Amino acid sequence: MTLESNNDSHRVSTQRWFARRGEITPAMRHVAAQEELDPELVRTEVAGGRLIIPANVNHMGLEPAGIGAVARVKINANIGNSTVKSDIENELEKLRVSIHYGADTVMDLSTGGDLDAIRTAIIDASRVPIGTVPIYQAAAMVDNPEDLTADLLLSVIERQAKQGVDYMTVHCALLRRHLPLIGTRLMGIVSRGGGILARWMVHHNQENPLYEHYDDILEIARRYDVSLSLGDGLRPGCLADASDDAQFAELTAMEELTLRAWDKDVQVMIEGPGHVPMDQIEMNVRRQKELCHGAPFYTLGPLVTDIAAGYDHIASAIGGAMIAWYGADMLCYVTPKEHLGLPEQEDVRAGIVAHKLAAHAADVARGRAGARKRDDAMSRARADFDWSTQFSLALDPDMARSLFQSAASADCAEDGRACSMCGPKFCPMRGLKDIDWAGKSF
Repeated sequence: MTLESNNDSHRVSTQRWFARRGEITPAMRHVAAQEELDPELVRTEVAGGRLIIPANVNHMGLEPAGIGAVARVKINANIGNSTVKSDIENELEKLRVSIHYGADTVMDLSTGGDLDAIRTAIIDASRVPIGTVPIYQAAAMVDNPEDLTADLLLSVIERQAKQGVDYMTVHCALLRRHLPLIGTRLMGIVSRGGGILARWMVHHNQENPLYEHYDDILEIARRYDVSLSLGDGLRPGCLADASDDAQFAELTAMEELTLRAWDKDVQVMIEGPGHVPMDQIEMNVRRQKELCHGAPFYTLGPLVTDIAAGYDHIASAIGGAMIAWYGADMLCYVTPKEHLGLPEQEDVRAGIVAHKLAAHAADVARGRAGARKRDDAMSRARADFDWSTQFSLALDPDMARSLFQSAASADCAEDGRACSMCGPKFCPMRGLKDIDWAGKSF
């Protein structure tokens, strides 16, 4: 479905373009049904930039999802191989696991092997929106980051857009004037994309080519309705670097880029910090929402401590629940392998479940309509000792069933009205259910 824009030299079909002209698209109606919202509210939020629907016109079989203030909190799962390990079938299995356990979007961060073939296979197999970081593929095509050119970067962005990528992380807000600000940091730059661009700018003594050619990127994004995720190349990689001048200088630059994207009817969201102590989380959300005029906020965690190696998915889920409660719109999961290695399928499952819990807890705390339905149904099933229903309502039914069965013993009630934690003798719910309350007076 394609209509003319204000500039008759280009044809556009972005969700924002339709929304600003009063048209409710099939994607908007789908999101409205998913979120139990009025379609007109969805249209209004997309038009105002507070909700995005990443939906590349070339992604066949996509089930659109909404990311923004009126929608439930979403989570993203990162998959993708590395230059050390490359296997398309393994990545497709990670995709399957991601969708099965509830990822709302999936990013392919592959850096090794046949990147076009891997991406095509992932897009073809996915019903959820797919994101990428195009600079990874561009960097893989040259010997050194300093050899990158604007033409190569733009060609890769367009190639991925043609393939059907729904949203792309582009580190356009990391500017040359920001580089001196990292000098006092403990960990400097921890973003792969940010690190590549910093090296390029220092070597060439020129401005970030993604910033210089931002208008060209917007034209590509508009042509395919690719949503832009403005990458946080200066995100803090440890608590010591959180909320510093470098992080907020980049965020300030994102305001300009957000308004320029909206002017071209391109959908945009803002990427946020990685490591932030709990007492700074609310301030980070408020600052982003104010500077970027309510554009959706997409955050990596944040991790609230630096000492959780092997358990970083928990540190991230704690921060994720808090930042979503304060207003972040999508959480990028972290797995137990964070900082340690390339995640495998079990790591993906653990990361997704932890962050689905965080997102759901935030929806409940924010009073999202219907958010507690599942919790209340679980409570009723527990009160009735309905184990089958409890398993089905759990975020990870297989894990819940397995743990229950492995803990069962002869000491448990034969009628199922107890588990091995208390046993039938000490189970408070079992004991109280046997009381005839009607015949008692107090």
